[in-house]
Amino acid sequence: MNKIRYIDSHTGGEPTRVVLDGFPYPQNIPLSERVEFLRAHHDKFRAATAAEPRASDAMVGALLMPPLNAGSVASVIFFNNAGYLGMCGHGTIGLIATLRYLGKISPGIHAIDTPAGTVACTLRADGVVSIENVASYRYRKGVAVNTASHGEVIGDVAWGGNWFFLVDGGDRPIDLANIDKLMSFARAIREALTAAKITGRRGEEIDHVEIFGAPSRPECHLRSGSGQATQSGRYRPGFLCSKPWPGTPACRHRSFLGQERRELHLFPILTRPARSTFNPA
Repeated sequence: MNKIRYIDSHTGGEPTRVVLDGFPYPQNIPLSERVEFLRAHHDKFRAATAAEPRASDAMVGALLMPPLNAGSVASVIFFNNAGYLGMCGHGTIGLIATLRYLGKISPGIHAIDTPAGTVACTLRADGVVSIENVASYRYRKGVAVNTASHGEVIGDVAWGGNWFFLVDGGDRPIDLANIDKLMSFARAIREALTAAKITGRRGEEIDHVEIFGAPSRPECHLRSGSGQATQSGRYRPGFLCSKPWPGTPACRHRSFLGQERRELHLFPILTRPARSTFNPA
């Protein structure tokens, strides 16, 4: 019987499950190699932690480990019910809140090592967390794909710790009432990307589809829905949000694709520590 000890938090409604211990992983190798080790040999730990019945589509797990680089306070591998992530914005904010809860850090600037690179996080005394992500960039502009159910779709391929396909939703409402149609649209895009062999710079899978449209509030720059589309064609719904520009103190997301910077400012809320006991088959 294996025991996994974790702490749950949420950031603007997005849940993060920080794993404190219970996962097997090799030390003294790069985080990218640890991800491949977990994927090849111990993926059942990920599934038991992030998939039903112990979690849901929205849950992101964060395997907490000692830092790799001098000056960092921790390293982390993010994962969800579909697989592993190079970086996760709300997950990083939840991780910072958890480290504070554990007494590991105090207000200030803290570096976190991720598979995508080292991320700088600022923890304020009131609990608000800001992150400066790894350098983001647009790899390809105006990429056309032909979908079976929605015709030609044009979007941009961008990297910000994960690979994204960014699409203007046009007249599609970006709201929860339209989630099934948005999922169908994103799934069709993901299948078209695979069929056309459109990938990241070094052949990486484009595993996130982000659909954006007009904002629902006047202070916002845009409204978007994001989800992870897996290699098997499954679309994992992520979140729907309005993105203020520059936004409110409680929830501010700035994305500068092409300007090598992405910032998230959110207020994380920590829930009680929990423990999961399971027997991986």
